[in-house]
Parts: sequence; C-alpha cells; structure tokens
Amino acid sequence: MIEHISIETEAGTFDAIASGPEDGRPVLLLHGFPEAAIEWEHQVAVLGVNGYRAVAPDQRGYSPGVRPEQASEYTVTHLVGDVIAMADALGWGTFDLVGHDWGGAVAWWTAIEHPDRLRTLSVFSTPHPGALKTALQTDEEQAMRSQYMRDWRERSTEKRMLDNNAHAIKQMFEWRVRPSHVEEYVQRLSEPGALTAALNWYRAGKPHGAADKVSVKTMYVWSTEDVAFGSVAAFETEKWCTGPYRFEMVEDVSHWIPEEIPEAASSMLLEHLG
Repeated sequence: MIEHISIETEAGTFDAIASGPEDGRPVLLLHGFPEAAIEWEHQVAVLGVNGYRAVAPDQRGYSPGVRPEQASEYTVTHLVGDVIAMADALGWGTFDLVGHDWGGAVAWWTAIEHPDRLRTLSVFSTPHPGALKTALQTDEEQAMRSQYMRDWRERSTEKRMLDNNAHAIKQMFEWRVRPSHVEEYVQRLSEPGALTAALNWYRAGKPHGAADKVSVKTMYVWSTEDVAFGSVAAFETEKWCTGPYRFEMVEDVSHWIPEEIPEAASSMLLEHLG
C-alpha cells in the first residue's frame, strides 16, 4: 500500500513515501522535527485508499540526497522552494498541502507565497506565523514555550540530544508516539551530519519580511496538551485566514497529533479535503 519513491529536483533527490493512483488528486504532506516522512504513514495510506495521490517526503536535511552543510541553506525561502520544486517534479499544477510542526510552518509560508498552487491547506499544531509572532509579543507563557528554538541553535545541542542513547530525543515524544517510529527517527538522526542538518532549520534565521494573511481554504488542528504552542497563538490564527477556515481543538492530546491519534487526524483531513 505504501510505496517508496524518489523526487528529483535541482536541489537534489528527496526520498518519499507515497500511496494512491498516479492520477489521483495530489496531496503533499510535510513532517516536523525530529521526525521524517513516516510520521504520515497512516494518513498517506488512508488518502491512497480513498483515491488521492498522497506523497510525504523526507525534507531538506532529512533526505541524504538534499543535505547541504551550511545553515544558510535551510531558510524558509529554501524550504518553500523545495515544496514547489517537488510539486513541479511530480507534475502537480495545484495540490493540497498538509504540514505538522516545522512542516506546518513551511506549509503556512507556502500558502502565503504561492496561494495559486494550493487547493487547500491543512496544518497540525503549528499556528500561523503571524499569530505566533503576536503570541510571542503578548503572552509570557508562549515566550517560555518557544525558548527551545533559541536554545537549539547552540552548537552543543547535537551532543546533548544524542547522549545516553539519544535519551533527549526520545523524551521529546512524551511516550505518545509508536516506539518503532521513535527508534527509526533516532537511527536516522544518528547518521553523520543528519541531526545538524535538521537543527539547521532553527539556525537559518527568521524569514525575510512579514507574514501575510492566507486566502486558501484552511484547516488548523491544535491540541490542548501541546508543549510548544499555547492557546493564544492557536486562537489568534483565525485572524490570519481570509478564506474558508476550520479550527479543530483536540483535548488531552500532545504535540504529536498525526501519530498520537492517527485515525482521528486522517478523518479530519479527509473531511477537509472533501
């Protein structure tokens, strides 16, 4: 049911998982940190069964074939460019875009900069960047939640995360994610240069320019036990969406929505796409 494919772009070759008929309505799913494409295994399979062509790539730094060394090559501009390049390589004029965590941030920016390419936008956990900026300026709790983004820019982060059999990475998942997936994430990030590449997303600097509002049909899913994003940014996100907007708040679920409640996440996604 799940295929492993390669996507050739000028930046390099992205590894990906895929499902569904080649001529199905295209859906691209973007993973977060410290995950990989298999975060979306359940959603990719369900979308495929329902006739969509679902593709989830290992993004820049996570795919060995697209792993530049300099942090400056991991800016939001590069990451959004990868999304469009992959869609072009797959022959997709327009497509549905889904993201979680860092993949959610990239999805928001893609919708801001390339609304003509998207049918719909679905984001799990990550608020609109404008809403997050507002929360960081007005909500002390959000500022505390986001401190890790600054801490992880330190060059000692790799050693700290991989020490003691990568205990720090495993602990991030709060025992809410399938152990086999956690082990695969750890194995991938233990490869030479892989964790540095993933952390370069945090080290690349802020996006140039302010985030505009999103006109694309959007679904935003936020969970009440999210350690990274609080309610201020979550509720503020609606103000940044001018098109049809759907907000889903799930109770007693952690930051890892697509993996912790895969059936519910897939169901919400199918409803929004439909």
